[in-house]
Amino acid sequence: STQLQFTSRVRMTDLRPNTKIDQTASQLARQHCLISTHGICVTFGKRTILDQVSIKVHSGEIVTLVGSNGAGKSTLVRAMLGISSVNSGRITRSKGLRIGYSPQHVNRDAILPMTVKRFLRLGGPATRERLEAAMQEVGAGSILETAVSDISGGELNRVILARALLRNPNLLVLDEPFSNVDANGQIELYGLVERIRNRQQCGVLVVTHDLHFVLAGTDTLICLGRRNYCSGSPEDIFEHPLFVDVFGRQMADHYSGTDHCHWNVRDSNSHTLIENDPDDQLRV
Repeated sequence: STQLQFTSRVRMTDLRPNTKIDQTASQLARQHCLISTHGICVTFGKRTILDQVSIKVHSGEIVTLVGSNGAGKSTLVRAMLGISSVNSGRITRSKGLRIGYSPQHVNRDAILPMTVKRFLRLGGPATRERLEAAMQEVGAGSILETAVSDISGGELNRVILARALLRNPNLLVLDEPFSNVDANGQIELYGLVERIRNRQQCGVLVVTHDLHFVLAGTDTLICLGRRNYCSGSPEDIFEHPLFVDVFGRQMADHYSGTDHCHWNVRDSNSHTLIENDPDDQLRV
């Protein structure tokens, strides 16, 4: 099997050297906030799932959400999509926001023996030309007439992504898009997500357990713990105590490398509680 080895400073351009990124255009696009949460809280019975979570996704930005099982990643995404409600706080969406959603699980048994073409049209009417263009975009242009039951897990991921793109979204939400894909397929999907972002200047919110993607293509990393969270650049978050608590010291050291970085822990009122200095001596 193929094994992936990454250093802490690998970016998407290292993995796909033919991909040319216009950083200036991307930075300008990110000035427009597509969706934001403001101190949202979600409880199930006596259990608090999300506590004062505030995040933003801008145009042209790839935001990746990681965390332990049960930390509330899916709950946060459902709230942002408007599928579920919150107990307090608010969610702001830009006017005319179009969301393309690629869910983690699709029950193939429920759609057998449907062809890929028919499955894509479940999201709304589309000409064959649009279907072909979307499938070409995700690198799966030859399986439109194939039964969904006959395609591989990696192909199904691409089909689900193509269906999301048919909405011409300015926000793309991808839930575990790299699952059921081998190592080479993962690298191809890393490049695909970034190419879509660069071409359409859409915002992308990715929920994943794949920290390789965090290194390869993420602008902002959000790590959810139980009742707390941190957000920032991947390089900063890899050194954050919450990330270490969630993923372990060995994993954090592997991805952070030896560079020291700056981070701080803030409460819900943005007061600094703990801050590190370049010599890793904590100030409280």
